[in-house]
Amino acid sequence: MTEALNRQALTDLLQRPELRRLLEAFNDGAEETRIVGGAVRNALLGRPVTEVDCTTTMLPDAIMERAKRAGFKAVPTGIEHGTITVIVDGEPFEITTLREDVETDGRHAVVHFGRDFVRDAKRRDFTINALSLGLDAQLYDYTGGEADLAARRVRFIGEAHIRIREDYLRIMRFFRFHAEYAQGDPDPEGLAASGAERQGLAILSKERIRHELLKLLVARRAEETVCILADHGFLTGLLGGVAEFGRFDRVAADNRGNPGAIWRLAALAVMVEEDAERLREQLRLSNDEHRKLAAYARLLNLLKTWPLPLDAATIRRLVADHEPETLGIALAATAGEPSPVVHDDAREALARYRNGAEPGPVFPLRGADLVEGGVPKGPKIGEMLTRARQAWLAEGCRTDEAYARDLLRRVLEQA
Repeated sequence: MTEALNRQALTDLLQRPELRRLLEAFNDGAEETRIVGGAVRNALLGRPVTEVDCTTTMLPDAIMERAKRAGFKAVPTGIEHGTITVIVDGEPFEITTLREDVETDGRHAVVHFGRDFVRDAKRRDFTINALSLGLDAQLYDYTGGEADLAARRVRFIGEAHIRIREDYLRIMRFFRFHAEYAQGDPDPEGLAASGAERQGLAILSKERIRHELLKLLVARRAEETVCILADHGFLTGLLGGVAEFGRFDRVAADNRGNPGAIWRLAALAVMVEEDAERLREQLRLSNDEHRKLAAYARLLNLLKTWPLPLDAATIRRLVADHEPETLGIALAATAGEPSPVVHDDAREALARYRNGAEPGPVFPLRGADLVEGGVPKGPKIGEMLTRARQAWLAEGCRTDEAYARDLLRRVLEQA
């Protein structure tokens, strides 16, 4: 199926004041600078354009000098790769010198700077990423990207095996871009080449794999694409374990407005706390990402063994010990399963905690309260607070001052 592309959006893009100032300063009779890649692609699809990258015939030092003369700030963010970030009235634009690949090893490329837009386009991964737009609003397409974009098809430039062997991460990008931009089945040639070259993923850093996988999990057709990864033997290797497709689909649907990638990973690949440990190593997760996965696993275990239906009072007790967001994800993942059973008032209560309409209950006693009441400092303080917290949880997690005074009185009497 072919859909019309939004050519007017390209003209509108060129009318952005900061971008136009940049392009007018960087185009003259001797040098040419164009918008390239994602900004052109998204504009044609009628999607928001939040970042604009450019490519130019100028060398990095010349980019720096031209920016200085125009009164722009230039930052050498990737000068070894030919990339300079030029800031115009607070808005950053990455400008990269045209390049040609000289040597590749599946992970990195040795490049030479050039002045040929065609060669630069043909060294890129997918046809829909090789489109460029000139200051005169002319769309340059050297690889058939416009037709592929209209057909909602992700296709490698040239021979797919060769493109993948230049950088095996392109296998992950193939599936990620399919999930975000394509319709229907993956391009057969790209899919076959990805399968044949899959062993190359082993030479990539785990951080690069993680980066692409998490982006894929929040793409528009993530649910379908995850199944494609599983059907073709990729998913188990990426996760280092089995997947839970039903929970992933439910969390993706529930979390559509705020698609946290780490929560989708939790729903897809975490059943017990050991899974969180495995994924931390498998994907080089950050400490915070691992903490979220582990918290989700613990809540999952608690909810699956909870003896009674969850009501508003139970939710209040759970929120006292667990972050509302984590609880919401765990309940979304298990929705429709035999346990836990969740009453409507419980869902309403959780919604109030998640949107901030109602603050979560905070245990009202501190160690200092017990010391002021005459309890000597030492291990006994912690033991007493633990027993008091258990009572507080059982009694509804009240936080009013009268209850706090009464709870303190009872604790001190027991002491």
